[in-house]
Amino acid sequence: MQRRSVLATTMAALAFTVAAGLTVTGCGSGRMAALHANCRTKGLSWKVTVLKAAPHSADREAKLLVVNKGSQPCVFDGFPTFAVHVGKGPESYGKGQGRTMPIDLRRGGMVTTHLRYKDHGPGMTPADCLVSNDEAIVGAPRDRHQKLIKVRDEKGKKTRMNICEQTIRMGPPIEQNG
Repeated sequence: MQRRSVLATTMAALAFTVAAGLTVTGCGSGRMAALHANCRTKGLSWKVTVLKAAPHSADREAKLLVVNKGSQPCVFDGFPTFAVHVGKGPESYGKGQGRTMPIDLRRGGMVTTHLRYKDHGPGMTPADCLVSNDEAIVGAPRDRHQKLIKVRDEKGKKTRMNICEQTIRMGPPIEQNG
């Protein structure tokens, strides 16, 4: 009888420890991410939005929103691939700045990456820039597959990214709640 009591107490303590551990680490943590496969480009929905130009600034900002449309959670671990090309000619690539942490992306979960690039300034036209295109190439971190997506403005209308440098600076991916 005493053995059953010890076993029941041990099982209750173990259940409490596991539940507390999940509460402390959270489902979006790096510890939980070890349980899932890396996100793949084809299982994600992609949207790039060019934000309204800031007055008196040569820099332009955009955001890349990624949604897990797959049937299972996945790990978004690193910077996504992001590039803008003009055919086989000039191109501008995204370069990550800062540190990334693995994000355990649940089904329907969202990640945002902020983009910053040099836009055409006063006295310049989009033709003066290195790259001008209404499409971008995106890909999940650690995935060799890529996808072509349309560039949109804040109202959802098709627009162009006019990039006057070879580098598009990317902030670390951030998990979005909601």
